Amino acid sequence: MNSELQHIFHFPSSVSVLKKPKFLDIVSEVANEKLEEDKKLRPELNDIYPVRMTGNFFDDSRVNEFVDFVGKSAWETLTFQGYATDGMGMMFTELWVQEHHKHSLMEQHIHGAGSQIIGFYFLNAPENCSKVLFHDPRAGKVQTSLPEKNPAQVSFGSNIIHFDPEPGLLMFANSWLPHSFSRHASDEPLLFVHFNLGVQFQPFHPPPAAAEVI
Repeated sequence: MNSELQHIFHFPSSVSVLKKPKFLDIVSEVANEKLEEDKKLRPELNDIYPVRMTGNFFDDSRVNEFVDFVGKSAWETLTFQGYATDGMGMMFTELWVQEHHKHSLMEQHIHGAGSQIIGFYFLNAPENCSKVLFHDPRAGKVQTSLPEKNPAQVSFGSNIIHFDPEPGLLMFANSWLPHSFSRHASDEPLLFVHFNLGVQFQPFHPPPAAAEVI
């Protein structure tokens, strides 16, 4: 046994990020089309929640390449986290566009109903836009947490971690990790795709027995 104090870390949570601007043009084109459809149904924004949300479009053939990439990346995220993903497929439960106008925000929440991975794809990032916030999922830790030595520095004492949106940024997290968006302070709307994916287990089919040699 080592006589020095050892720090052993367990039960981590993670957020996976990468930049993928190659999808910006086609996803933005479809997103704007869907937003126009929503504007015809709801011409006026809600005064309390100035945000537009479209219907699902993961089955739109124009974004097939984007959808395939997101699904593969979600699968890789679960694999990296140590889950037995062999024989497991990802399926979209939701993929829609959100357009947040000035003073809009997103309250802290998680996604259930079979979702395993959630994520965002940012189509723009106006100055003074909302930040993406991920919250410590351990309620007991948050309730009894001591003051942080430096709240601007990420540490094991942090209760909230934030990310700055940028066009083409793709983010993945577990559906049980609470997330929110800070209040949007820009005159230009913040536009992003939000998606949820579940897991579909593929049935195992053993190979046929070799033919008996006579």
